[in-house]
Order: sequence, then C-alpha cells, then structure tokens
Amino acid sequence: MTSHKRRAGRRRALLGGLAACGVTGAALVTTSLLAPAGAAPAAVPAWPAAKGDKPVAETIQVSGTYDGKLKRFSGTGDLGSDGQGESQQPLFVLKDGATLKNVVLGTPAADGVHCLGSCTLQNVWWENVGEDAATFKGTSAKAVYAVYGGGARGASDKVFQFNGAGKLVVTRFQVADFGKLVRSCGNCKKQYKRTIIVNDVDITAPGKSIVGVNANYGDTASLRNVRVHGDTKKKIKPCTRFTGNDTGKEPTELGTGPDPTTCRYTPSDISYD
Repeated sequence: MTSHKRRAGRRRALLGGLAACGVTGAALVTTSLLAPAGAAPAAVPAWPAAKGDKPVAETIQVSGTYDGKLKRFSGTGDLGSDGQGESQQPLFVLKDGATLKNVVLGTPAADGVHCLGSCTLQNVWWENVGEDAATFKGTSAKAVYAVYGGGARGASDKVFQFNGAGKLVVTRFQVADFGKLVRSCGNCKKQYKRTIIVNDVDITAPGKSIVGVNANYGDTASLRNVRVHGDTKKKIKPCTRFTGNDTGKEPTELGTGPDPTTCRYTPSDISYD
C-alpha cells in the first residue's frame, strides 16, 4: 500500500511538471506514460479495421468533438483528389479547441484535416496521405495541437504541415512510407516561432526525415523515444534545420543532427531495428 502511494505521488509530480511546460490534455497523459529513452523497439501496433465507409462531398466543419466511430471517410466530387495540389480543400476543418477522434481517412483524402487553432487529433488514421495528412494553422503563440495515437502511410511529401504558431505534440503515432513526418513551413507568407515535440512514435522506412524546422525563426524540435524500423543504414534524417523565408522561395537546408538549440535529442532517444 505504501509503495502504491509513492508511485502515485511521483506520477502526480511528473504530470504537474509537464503541465508547467505546456503539454496538456491527451498529449499530457501520453507523455507521462513514455518508456525510458533508448528502450528496445517493440512491435508496431496493428492498424484498426474501418467500420463502414462514409463518402465526403463537402468539407465537414467541426467544433467541439466529432467521433467518427472508426468509419472510413473518403472524398468525392470536388474533394475526390489525392494529388499534390496546394489549393485542395480538406475533408475536415477543426475550429479552435475542437477534437477529431476515431476516424479513418481513406483514398482519396484531399487535403486531410485543417486545424484553425488548438485541436486534438485522437486515434485518426490516414490510409494513403494525399497532399498533407493535417495542416495546423492557428495564429496564437499559445495554440497547442495534440496528435494522440493513430497513424499515416503513403505520404509522398509531408504528413503534418505546421503553418501556424504554437506547439505541436505528436505521441503514440506511427508512420510508414513517407517524406517528412513534421515540417515547419519553410516559406509561408506569415512566419512564426514553432515548437515541435515528437515522442513515443514508430517510424517505418522508407522515409526522408522525421522533423524539419526553421532555425532562423527560433523553431525547436524535441525527439524522445523514437523507434525506427527497417532503416539499418540510418538514411532517415531525424531532424533537419533550414533557413526559412516569407517570400515563397525554397528554404535553404543548414544541416541535420542534434544540437542544443534547435534539434533537441541525443542518439539514445532514437532506436533502430
């Protein structure tokens, strides 16, 4: 009994400390359950089976909580594209503070999900990413975007496009066959300082990079308990630094690898099998 109280006390202290760092909601709960850095890779969780299909001809607007009950949502009509066009509309638009959960995005998925402010994506799965899986567009430095569980595959470029301001926390997520897991917008007309936390995730090759950030705008990326599968030659770049711009030009790559300012991780934070 005494031992249980000590464990509960330590957990409350950890939660309090994480909350002070701004990791809240579902992301806070997940982060508190992380395995130690450098833990041995575990089997990648199985994908869920979709429970029916729902065609989407017009973008679904979400305020509050939308529970898709694990149905497969696929675009039709004007949303029936899975190409790389930047002007595509999303299947879902989440208002500030909204939650989207238990959703499978099928093919085509158009431009996936747009978050206009703080949002939570809980147990959301992308079977074949089109342009982007999700784009985060809030303008407040206090905005928090939490991706909790779920997975994505078949992303020829980006999975999560971080165009807005604030903090993006990705936990208990899995990605396979992708370009970049998270990219801080390198050439948006309006630029911000962005914070990215990626922890307790499974990365399966092929892929190009886990996170890309703009060092000149003060972006930071923290990687913790990342498990990389099928990349024994370590070709996937964990964190890449760029010089971003607001002119629309292609950003300049500065380098890759850990550093104390921008790409915050150590080799023990990433395991390979």
